[in-house]
Amino acid sequence: MSMKKYAIIVAGGSGSRMGGKLPKQFMLLKNKPVIYYTLKTFLDSYADIEIILVLPADYIDTGQGIIDSYFAKKNIRIISGGETRFLSVKNGLTLVEQESVIFVHDGVRCLLSKDLIYRCYNKAIESGSAIPAIVSKDSIRLVTDNGNIPYDRNKVMLIQTPQTFHSKILLPAFQIDFKEKFTDEATVVEAFGIKVFMVDGEEKNIKITTPLDLLIAEKVVEDPGFNK
Repeated sequence: MSMKKYAIIVAGGSGSRMGGKLPKQFMLLKNKPVIYYTLKTFLDSYADIEIILVLPADYIDTGQGIIDSYFAKKNIRIISGGETRFLSVKNGLTLVEQESVIFVHDGVRCLLSKDLIYRCYNKAIESGSAIPAIVSKDSIRLVTDNGNIPYDRNKVMLIQTPQTFHSKILLPAFQIDFKEKFTDEATVVEAFGIKVFMVDGEEKNIKITTPLDLLIAEKVVEDPGFNK
């Protein structure tokens, strides 16, 4: 029997690195907003998934307009974000109403595949958590008090989303007090005292933060095999 599923899509960014005024989750990618592709992939993955879209308060109407245009009959609710990612996710979790597997995903990582979602779900069912990660292709150096030193890149993992957890782990973990070291959900869960488990991420699962990222995303979306 499959478990209830929620996807908390965090799209609270302001888009300042793009140089424009419009937050990057609403920028157009092949004539559709970036967030459209993110939502569609989750909705296509599981018929029973509930989406919780976390947006800046000023852009809730914009988000509702996108839902009305493309996903009118789907189970998507919007809630406003907080000052930090931690608070935005915490706000989203208030709409989780039953025991479930919860995906937490960056709204601007719009190129993820359904296979990655399935991989995260299965690992979370098995182990309680699933953190997508890829090995660094670049050489790594660590900055120290005395300068910098080379470091084995095979021991460094680049972390992605959807970070996926059983609700029995994620909900209580987010009751702890915020700390600066909380850069993602995994760090919160670890601070709560629970080990997290990684799964293979995807090279194309990039976070769209610069104009170059948008150009790469256009090429990926143009591929006829994109999320078939």
